[in-house]
Amino acid sequence: MGDTIRLLLMLALAGLLSGASARAQRFLPDDPLWADDDRVPIPKPYERDLSQVADFMVNTFATRPEEGEPIPPAENVDTLGGVPDSSWFTNRIGRRAMSLEELALGPNRGDGPAAGPWTIIAAKSQGVSPGFTIRDQAGDVYFIKFDPRGHPQLATSSEVIATRFFHAFGYHVPQNYLSTVRPADLQISSTAMVTDEFGRRRQMRRRDLEEILRKVARRPDGQIQALASLALEGSPLGPFRYFGTRPDDANDIFPHENRRELRGLRVFASWLNHDDARSINSLDMFVARGEMGYVRHHLIDFGSCLGSGSVKPQSRRAGNEYILEWSPIVKAGLTLGIWERPWRKVRYRDLLGVGRFEGDYFEPEKWKPEYPNPAFERMLPADAFWAARIVQRFTRPMVEALVATGRLSSGESERYLVETLLKRQAKIVRYHLSRLNPLDGFRVEGGRLLFDNAGLEAALTSSASYRYRWHHFDNRSGETSPIGGAASTVQPVLPLPGSDAPWLMVEISTEADIAAWSKPVRVYLRNQTGWKVIGIERGE
Repeated sequence: MGDTIRLLLMLALAGLLSGASARAQRFLPDDPLWADDDRVPIPKPYERDLSQVADFMVNTFATRPEEGEPIPPAENVDTLGGVPDSSWFTNRIGRRAMSLEELALGPNRGDGPAAGPWTIIAAKSQGVSPGFTIRDQAGDVYFIKFDPRGHPQLATSSEVIATRFFHAFGYHVPQNYLSTVRPADLQISSTAMVTDEFGRRRQMRRRDLEEILRKVARRPDGQIQALASLALEGSPLGPFRYFGTRPDDANDIFPHENRRELRGLRVFASWLNHDDARSINSLDMFVARGEMGYVRHHLIDFGSCLGSGSVKPQSRRAGNEYILEWSPIVKAGLTLGIWERPWRKVRYRDLLGVGRFEGDYFEPEKWKPEYPNPAFERMLPADAFWAARIVQRFTRPMVEALVATGRLSSGESERYLVETLLKRQAKIVRYHLSRLNPLDGFRVEGGRLLFDNAGLEAALTSSASYRYRWHHFDNRSGETSPIGGAASTVQPVLPLPGSDAPWLMVEISTEADIAAWSKPVRVYLRNQTGWKVIGIERGE
């Protein structure tokens, strides 16, 4: 027994020493980490609701960083500065090529609701746009929304287009389909309930349906364009917050305000003017695997994108000012209303299926959602760079293919959306890629380190040169020692130094007419039967 105990103690001590050794290393053997194993089976968490008023109050007054407060870097980042695949995010266009067909398909894996009568099984209980829940002839459940009366194709087409953009970015989103339905093909289940004006629950009646349909846009032939959103896999747990963690989800270990994909969401939302990017438009689903399961996190409800405000064209304030923002309120008050908010003077095109969406007045650095978002408020230049590089990958044909999924009946409207998106894209890329050294795409080929200058790709300047210096790197101590002196080149190609050391580091600064590009980028390489890029650090 004594020998057994001693053996167990020795194994435990070896494990502790091994763990301490691993923690001392700057890079671990499995770096860079391409996937975050956050799907470890757990018991089902509790379903929770979230008050819009409470979310507004907390995010406006309680979760904003103090002036001058240091913002920590994002925590769920791999050693190359990317976001690993997880229950929150799946890398798509940011890491691999996507065909026009794949982009247009988006998250959809079918054809939408089956033909035949739809049976209404529930009235819509949340959100501002009219709709309900149906079961089609195949037995699938869809959440149905319509366009507001007087604004055909505004909300439904915008949501379909935006859903495919956010899927391409990498987020988990619903399968959203454009469908048409005739009022006569809508049946009401005996279990469908509504809440009347006195707050009482009762069975839904035909006149309730007629009241809903009176508020929606119809085609000349009487058909109604609808957005059909297929029910997500799993059991709903309610929305996630953009700060803290979910205490009953053991896989949820990174504070949400420190997740790069939630910080960088600000860049994507600014591109499409998704000012409604808040907790109420998210949904956690418990995906069961036997008696246990895991939580998958989704973005939902993109009806307030591309100039749509779900039930009307988007307000002029959207993207320009918070619902409650003291500075403009004080300015207007002190001048007795003489000072006028500049965004109120912006002119918008009056086009079918297009609301208030423009690219001339838009400034990426000033864009704002409805009210403060804790993750957005903590977005650092490195977070924005990650997102802006994804935005940069969309070509004109890609944007055209995505806009075409909205099936707008006006070619002029389609062309306007495409040109406006490209205009906003150029501004986003220019601003965020001008805030730090935009070198990216590091790889080793034929004994040389190659890289891309994302700023030159975006034509932010006409030329650049690179000053660099190689170092030996000690992965345990983190110390570096220079190899020779500094050198310069005008080509994005660096010869590897002759060295049999296991690690190298090169520090590169870019010399151009953009001051922030001089901030160094440090690239780490490991020699394992050949050199491989393992880590990237960006100076901010």
